[in-house]
Amino acid sequence: MDLDIDTVRVARTRADCVLRPGEAFLGGGTSLYSEPVPAGVTGLVDLTGLGWEPWSVDGAGLRVAGTCTLAELVSGPGALGADTSGPYRALGLVAPCVSALTLSSKVARVATVGGNLALGLPAGSMVGLFAALDAVAVIWTGGSVEGGSREVAVADLVTAAEVVDLAPGEVLREVRVPSAVLAQRTVFLRVSLTSTGRTAAMVTGRAGGQGPTIIVTASVPSPLSLHAHDHAAVDRWIDLLDSTGAWFEDVHGSREWRAAMTRRLAHEALDELVGGS
Repeated sequence: MDLDIDTVRVARTRADCVLRPGEAFLGGGTSLYSEPVPAGVTGLVDLTGLGWEPWSVDGAGLRVAGTCTLAELVSGPGALGADTSGPYRALGLVAPCVSALTLSSKVARVATVGGNLALGLPAGSMVGLFAALDAVAVIWTGGSVEGGSREVAVADLVTAAEVVDLAPGEVLREVRVPSAVLAQRTVFLRVSLTSTGRTAAMVTGRAGGQGPTIIVTASVPSPLSLHAHDHAAVDRWIDLLDSTGAWFEDVHGSREWRAAMTRRLAHEALDELVGGS
């Protein structure tokens, strides 16, 4: 799709990230090229020119820049998680969560972690990935050169379908995964109506020191988390969601079907987290 805009600026410094009237931020741009430009947007500010290091690991944990592409995420942190008994085994979640987006390799080389999070789509699997890893998003605030920053848990970043806790002019700088999580066991399960269809229900989770944590996305408008030690707790949780009508519905799955699939996946995830080693 052609973009009907007047200007594109490449940001090189934080000062360049101060938006002018009619401007919006551009990450990989894969969403902009597949959907109409939002009303009122006449210019774009390209964040990829900031030259952020895609990812790094140190004693504090993993850092992933907002401009890290999905391909870089898989080849970097995803490769670290390939050893299922190693110190980074939690990062085994990376590859299946990226695959859940059913992207071509061409799109994966351009689409960014920050872009996927900022879209707030129920099927945007970066939310399920980083929420399961207990990550926080670091957000540049202020809309000025002297702006500060704030942190918000990724699990709380998306508040409704396509509604994200980002004020106008704020930039998702990076996500941070604490070091204590990196060696924990994780789980990934998803279902869709067709083998290559959009994710209709996704469950991710980890076996932390205080017991299993289960994250539900795609079947609900915004991520939900549960600390559960037994199947009865899972059923009570799903029953509560049923009673409140919390399920998301679109052409990729009805509420009733998504609820049933989420229940099944949550039980399977709990079995894997409790019974694994």
